[in-house]
Amino acid sequence: MEFRPAYLHLSITFTNEVAVKSAANDWNGKLGGKWAQHRAWLDSWLEPFGQAALRAAAPVKGEHVLDIGCGAGASTAELAEFVGTNGAVLGVDISQALITEAQALHSAPQLGFRLADASRGDLDDVAPVDLIFSRFGVMFFDEPLAAFARLRERLKPGGRLAFVCWQAEEGNDWAQLPLTAIKGIVPTLPSRTGVPGPFAFGDVDYVNGILNGAGFTNIQIKPFEQTIPFGRGATKTEAVDNALAMAFEVDPLSRALKDQPQHVRDRAADAVRAAFERRAGPTSVEIIGATWIVTANRP
Repeated sequence: MEFRPAYLHLSITFTNEVAVKSAANDWNGKLGGKWAQHRAWLDSWLEPFGQAALRAAAPVKGEHVLDIGCGAGASTAELAEFVGTNGAVLGVDISQALITEAQALHSAPQLGFRLADASRGDLDDVAPVDLIFSRFGVMFFDEPLAAFARLRERLKPGGRLAFVCWQAEEGNDWAQLPLTAIKGIVPTLPSRTGVPGPFAFGDVDYVNGILNGAGFTNIQIKPFEQTIPFGRGATKTEAVDNALAMAFEVDPLSRALKDQPQHVRDRAADAVRAAFERRAGPTSVEIIGATWIVTANRP
């Protein structure tokens, strides 16, 4: 089927029933709802990393693009500006809440959104494109080798893959700072490298092995770090309050405190607050985000 951005066929086809239904439930439940609720904050926080990935992707006028894990559509809309009205961009995500948000927020003749699981067969009807892009979307694939092999088939010969993903937890202050603060209060979490989630692609060799195995060539994985305001406010106290509130909403702190009694959560909040206060300026809490910018080609 020819790729047309206005085509919004809403379907999800699953073959690995247990794993994929679990992921779909997460993103169509609390997780997707949280992302929709905090969309503006998350988009502003992730913007510098997305911009770095866009520079590496280098979209041009007239190209056809897939945006994988598009969320509420911020990166998809930017891609649409690059390709212009002679191009086309299709943003796909597994979360109905985020696709609905994207459709409400963004509109352009060359722009479309679709509820789909890009790691499965949901995009087999989409004609090959010039570029596949993702801003923090591909680390959640439960079977990444098979998923990237499918994505390779959605590229034209010589087509480009470009995505940004987090480095390991240890290099990311926004994750490591709260976890270090709560040591001794809750059990230490195991490393998440190789496990579907934010830090699945933290190891360069792991990512390179997946892309090689999926048939990509010219693989390049480059580090990109950025100091970002994790919390903002009119005063230092407000900025710390904002950072603390957001830390409790996102992995890994939310995972570490899941099912913990209130007195443990209160102790953890005090410890994390103290850690953020040491990083706070007059109106923001500045932390480091460490990512990989990954590019590759279909032969």
